[in-house]
Amino acid sequence: MLLVLALFVIPLAISVATHEPAAATWQDASRAPTGLAPDPAAVREPVVQVYAADAYTRYDVIFWGGPPHVRLNAAAPDALWFGSRPDLLVDRRGEGVEALIDRIEAAVQRYPFNDTYRTWPGPNSNTFVAHIGRSVPELGLDLPANAIGKDYQPLSAALGAAPSGTGVQLSLFGLLGVIVAPEEGIEVNVLGLSLGLDIAEPALRLPGLGRVGVQEAAR
Repeated sequence: MLLVLALFVIPLAISVATHEPAAATWQDASRAPTGLAPDPAAVREPVVQVYAADAYTRYDVIFWGGPPHVRLNAAAPDALWFGSRPDLLVDRRGEGVEALIDRIEAAVQRYPFNDTYRTWPGPNSNTFVAHIGRSVPELGLDLPANAIGKDYQPLSAALGAAPSGTGVQLSLFGLLGVIVAPEEGIEVNVLGLSLGLDIAEPALRLPGLGRVGVQEAAR
């Protein structure tokens, strides 16, 4: 029991201790483009990208300003997330991507929490991205373990698809649950903190730190 507790608490403590704020306040933090997104003037093929912080036609879920919380193109597609450089999780281009875009747009319209936002345990911005992953499993979207809110599900959907859209997840409001899926591997969620093991691409999935092990390439 102490070992399990340590596996949850120690990574979280390391994350907090090593965090360096990008600016004195969130209002001052940079949201400048990072160069990850292709220039639409030069790249004419359809593109879908998912970041650990957002996407190409960019959708944000933002608390301030009140509902609706889903915002379209509130910043550059690959902008810094208040000073933090995003990690590219999905990069799909060319044939078949237009169909994916249509399905993503439809999933955005079906997002059930547009008028509700809670930082913990959700629904929040990570809940939104997980909703897209469940709705369009062909993306192969694997959200990092430290994306608090990705596991939030109402009681009516406590048993269903994992955030990647592959495998299964049991989740009680994002406070307690388990995932068994090809993309995520095996992951346990306790009070919004996720601990797991990625088997296909060996790595630990740790609260506060995310993925530790083989670096997963963008799909």
